[in-house]
Amino acid sequence: MKHDPLTVFTTWPGPLGDMTLAATPRGLSGVWFDGQRHGPDTSAWHRDPDHPVLRQAIEQLAQYFAGQRQQFDLPLDLSMGTPFQQQVWQALLGIAPGATTSYGRLSALIGKPAAVRALGAAVGRNPVSVVVPCHRVLGTDGSLTGYAGGLDRKTALLSLERASGA
Repeated sequence: MKHDPLTVFTTWPGPLGDMTLAATPRGLSGVWFDGQRHGPDTSAWHRDPDHPVLRQAIEQLAQYFAGQRQQFDLPLDLSMGTPFQQQVWQALLGIAPGATTSYGRLSALIGKPAAVRALGAAVGRNPVSVVVPCHRVLGTDGSLTGYAGGLDRKTALLSLERASGA
């Protein structure tokens, strides 16, 4: 996954573990839990905890985890994915807080009902955890299925959204 050479990052000690946040000149480009599969290599990035998009993202994530925010209002840069991945990530943004969907319904929604496996792989590569709500995608039978940040975090995020009245 290619990132803009002007990517900046910071870390934040979130309630579900440390998180790495990244931004490009176009917007928030990453939110990863520590130890998450498909996490970034930050070695070429510059640490900038005062970057306005990163500060705004941390503020909104803190509100979300405190049950005070259900929607995020941040500029996003999802350009590092393939066109298909970007289409999937955009579709994830349409899943309302507190709602869930299945991989099959999501693949039908984007007009590719036979691409469930590819869609699942794209969901798993979502670079902007929590903000782009891949945790709201469940198995067809409603079961909790894979989550790059771990099923315990997926469970916690869904419980938080139910508790905050989403």
